Amino acid sequence: MTLHDHDLTLRPITGPDEIDLFNRLPYVLNGEIAKDLAEGRRRPEWLWLALRGDRVVARAAWWSRAGDEHPFLMDIFDLDGAVEDGIHLVRAALATFVVPGTNPPDYLRYVPGDWRDQPEVRRGVEQRMGALESLGAKLFVERLRLEWRPGTPLPAPSGRLAFRPLRDAGELIELMTLVLEGTLDAHSRADLTRMTARQAAEEQYRDELERYASPHGWWRVATLPDGEPVGFVIPAHNGYNPIIAYIGVLPAHRGRGYIDEVLAAGTRLLADEGVPRIRANTDVTNVPMAKAFARAGYVNFERQLDMVWR
Repeated sequence: MTLHDHDLTLRPITGPDEIDLFNRLPYVLNGEIAKDLAEGRRRPEWLWLALRGDRVVARAAWWSRAGDEHPFLMDIFDLDGAVEDGIHLVRAALATFVVPGTNPPDYLRYVPGDWRDQPEVRRGVEQRMGALESLGAKLFVERLRLEWRPGTPLPAPSGRLAFRPLRDAGELIELMTLVLEGTLDAHSRADLTRMTARQAAEEQYRDELERYASPHGWWRVATLPDGEPVGFVIPAHNGYNPIIAYIGVLPAHRGRGYIDEVLAAGTRLLADEGVPRIRANTDVTNVPMAKAFARAGYVNFERQLDMVWR
């Protein structure tokens, strides 16, 4: 599909041959586009350009987990011209794959940690956000992007907890259900307004955790010496980086410092695999979790802005 508005052309890329054209505007994800297309996480019809002649004035892209029929999130939106060009572009693209009466995929953007203190960066962030706000989106949450690097010391096990593999999916889903009580995670809190904790746990397991290709044998339950579960940690590889995909301490055991030991165990497991880095993220407002990552030696290297249409 190609649309024309005076001298503005709006269209998806034709295929991998236009990746260089799409990547004329800089962004940290540019280096992943080709591999994502090859491995089914993106499709040409989800990578859109706004062109004035040969000049790229805006671009937008959507991403999915490999094999999904519909895009899961919008993770690229860049402007190099009038904000209105970007608005026209996103509106035209969404019309091709968003079912009427449903919400568009969420928008995610990586920004420097001090983006508010850099006038040029802040102006770009606010322009993009303003364009999407005009289409009905709103800022939902700001998150910390965190990284642990090899050589960073980890606390030695205290002996208070033992760690074992999960028995099966049912055990993990039950533990996930329990840790949602009192959660500070904005996305989880939003889920709980439209479904039960059990349903939210089942959905996250089915749509995310179950689909990691990395060994599920990495997943660990933390227990007291008598075998009572205290929490769990899900080390994984998401196709881009080794990550701490999920971590939680059961409500009955919070406030005793167990989170530090659970996080250290998950980090140590990945570190022992010789990984070059470990990534994680948490909401800026989830102060206890952010502090736990900091104590474990994770550094905040970027922030993430999530916008939603719901």
